[in-house]
Amino acid sequence: MFKKITIIGMGLIGSSLARVIRKKKISKHIIAHDKSSTVLQKVLKLKIANTIEGSLAKSVLDSDLVIICTPLGTYKNIAITIKPFIKKNCIVTDVGSAKLAVVKILDKIFKSNIAWIPGHPIAGTELSGPEAGFATLFQNRWCILTPVNKKNKTSLKKLIGFWRKTGSRVQTMTPEHHDKVMAITSHIPHLFAYNIVGTAANLESSTKSEVIKYSASGFRDFTRIASSDPTMWKDIMIANSKEILAMLKNFNNDLNVIKKAILKKNSKKLYQLFTKTKKIREDIIKAGQDISKPNFGRES
Repeated sequence: MFKKITIIGMGLIGSSLARVIRKKKISKHIIAHDKSSTVLQKVLKLKIANTIEGSLAKSVLDSDLVIICTPLGTYKNIAITIKPFIKKNCIVTDVGSAKLAVVKILDKIFKSNIAWIPGHPIAGTELSGPEAGFATLFQNRWCILTPVNKKNKTSLKKLIGFWRKTGSRVQTMTPEHHDKVMAITSHIPHLFAYNIVGTAANLESSTKSEVIKYSASGFRDFTRIASSDPTMWKDIMIANSKEILAMLKNFNNDLNVIKKAILKKNSKKLYQLFTKTKKIREDIIKAGQDISKPNFGRES
């Protein structure tokens, strides 16, 4: 499909892409770049790329597809650095969780002479680093593409084909719509998880130890989300701040409704609210986005 693919950033997503590209023979040659020489040595040891390249500029030479898999805050410098070295007809994409801010910055750099197509595979775990990646990460997961240049039809078709070969289901939408959807389905849940676990961390030591001791309940699942890469997530919160703040306003309004119901001991209202949210969980399972096994399929 592609003779040469460059992956910039060899964390969970980048290393998973390298694995699935090799496994499914999507490209003849994979070049891995990371700012960390230690990470590159791990990539070499894991044998998930054909070549490791410490120079960002050299890593994109003669590549047909360049995938940026780094925190959003690094995009601008990466784009400026690689632009002079990208060959004609090369496709440049990314995997970032916020799109509008990225589009505004990179469109000005790449302009119309580069096939720049923003993307976001909705897949991941709380782990990071090249050791955390696995080839089936994208299997049956959605990848959202937010093309901004209508002239890139051929390139868009190729990129859609690429993501489908990784096992993903592909959807296209505007950057604005993407950010609104991600704010409620991903960004706000992470924000709440960081906040809830942070509150527990600030408790007096005796209470904190009990929180850890009895964390087999709901708190444990918040800690999994809250252990996600802090660099990546602080960039996401800033990049999608408009939609996140709008969703927080809606959340506060809904929270006040619950608070009033609790204060008035209105069991009927609480039951209605909790029944409604239970239906959302059932719809997620029907859509194939999770399994119906108790405790998320865990044995303990």
